[in-house]
Amino acid sequence: MKICISSTQSKDDSVIDKRFGRCPFFAIYDSETKKFEFVENSGANESHGAGLKAAQIIVDKGVEVMITGQIGPNAMKVLNSADVNLFKIMGNTIMEQVKYYQENKLTKIDTPSAPHSGMGMQHGKNK
Repeated sequence: MKICISSTQSKDDSVIDKRFGRCPFFAIYDSETKKFEFVENSGANESHGAGLKAAQIIVDKGVEVMITGQIGPNAMKVLNSADVNLFKIMGNTIMEQVKYYQENKLTKIDTPSAPHSGMGMQHGKNK
C-alpha cells in the first residue's frame, strides 16, 4: 500500500506540511518495502490549479492513502474519484503520520477546505 504525506522536505525525518496543493514535496511510503519515495510537487508554484495538479501526481503514483492538513474541493473530487482515502495530519513528522495511520489514530477528511485556503499558509507544526 502506498501512503502519501504532504511534506516540507525530501528526507525521512521531514516535517509535514499542512497544505496539499502547495506543499513542496510528497512523501510516499510503501508499506511493503517500508521505504519512502519523495516526489516534488510541480504544482506548488502554479498561480491556479495547484490542487488539481497535485491530485493528479498522487493518482499517477498509485497512492491509496493521502495524509494532509487541508485539501480543496477540486483536488478532493479527483482523489475521491480515484478511491484515495484522505486523512488529517496529526503530529509533526512524516514518520509519525505512517505510525498513526497504522494505529488507526488519524481522522478521515470528509469535507474540503475553502478553495485557495493553502495560499500563503505556513507549513510545519500542526496546532
